[in-house]
Amino acid sequence: MTRRDAKLTRRATLKYGGAVAAGLAMAGCSEVADTGGTPAGGGAYTASISPMGEVSFDEPPETVFTRLTHHADMAFALGRGDSLTAMHAPDYYDGLWTQFVERLPGVSLDWTGLYSSWQPNKEKLYALESDVHLADPAWITKQDAWSESDIDEIASKVSPWFGNSLSDTHQEPAPAYADGYEYYTLWEQFELVAEAFRERERYEALAAVHDDLLSHIEAELPDESNRPSAVMIASHQMEEIYTYTLSNPGFLTSHTRPLGARDAFEGSVESGSTVDYETLVDADPDVILFLGGFEPGTSLAERRELFREDPVASEMTAVQEERVFPQGARYQGPILNLFQLEMTAKQLYPDVFGEWPRYESGPYPEIPRDEQLFDRQRVADVINGAI
Repeated sequence: MTRRDAKLTRRATLKYGGAVAAGLAMAGCSEVADTGGTPAGGGAYTASISPMGEVSFDEPPETVFTRLTHHADMAFALGRGDSLTAMHAPDYYDGLWTQFVERLPGVSLDWTGLYSSWQPNKEKLYALESDVHLADPAWITKQDAWSESDIDEIASKVSPWFGNSLSDTHQEPAPAYADGYEYYTLWEQFELVAEAFRERERYEALAAVHDDLLSHIEAELPDESNRPSAVMIASHQMEEIYTYTLSNPGFLTSHTRPLGARDAFEGSVESGSTVDYETLVDADPDVILFLGGFEPGTSLAERRELFREDPVASEMTAVQEERVFPQGARYQGPILNLFQLEMTAKQLYPDVFGEWPRYESGPYPEIPRDEQLFDRQRVADVINGAI
């Protein structure tokens, strides 16, 4: 048997093993059934996520195809950062994630040179031979004109799909996936992905850090009447300004929604719209969160200067009070979510959670240990397997 034949045989087990497991469960003999889908020992097991439903694995995946960075971050959090075979804009996101990872002792990543999978090619997926496709077929078919038969072909001949992306903003799935499509929070989906990798302990350890952080934030939030108004924007040299509101459903706002800032637009501008300076001045936000402010090579100081020099934009309260702050990425996974919850809490409520350091460029700033809102060493240990 050739290596290729052996791999295809293994993939067939991954796809069709669920039927065997289901039969064993009905007979009362399934280890999978006894352990809630993740057996304590070796052997085949199942995990489930919408829209795929139950997926059977004969062993934990070692190589991982991703398309969007919330999935890449999940694999990284589970100790698989070096196992990625593909992701969207790998060199760009390698640079962006490294800005944050630098603050995790003994942790690094290298995503440079991976296959850029925004519009994945089916034949390339054959060539990559990834053990799992951590991506949402409902997104792939909606955006990239793949057919259902293409999705099924890859699942049976290469490896399963296991991902959910339309939970980002609760998007409508394509008709083929509309029946029963389920939306998850970021951390709900991370738990399911951890089950697929048989990494329950890592998930629980990181979820405990997240729960502690959220509990601290929720306990200390000021009354609504004392919260600032805010907007999030993205722009290159301020030529075209995209704006994003902060409390929309979906995991893209998983670092802003819990902080409860007031929408400076008061619902009059849809998230993802383009606006001009006049619209921003009319909204007059107390805080501007600048998406992409952590991009390597981006100078937030220059962006702030563009605001100050403009006779219209300079009228905004956020500009006059120097409350224009950087943000990282909306398609965040669990690790970036921890950093973004911390920094956004400090940016919105410095009197409560401590001042956000003056930032202009470079990696996530050093924050004194007694002012950090989560334990970097604990997170690093979990990623590195010291649970």
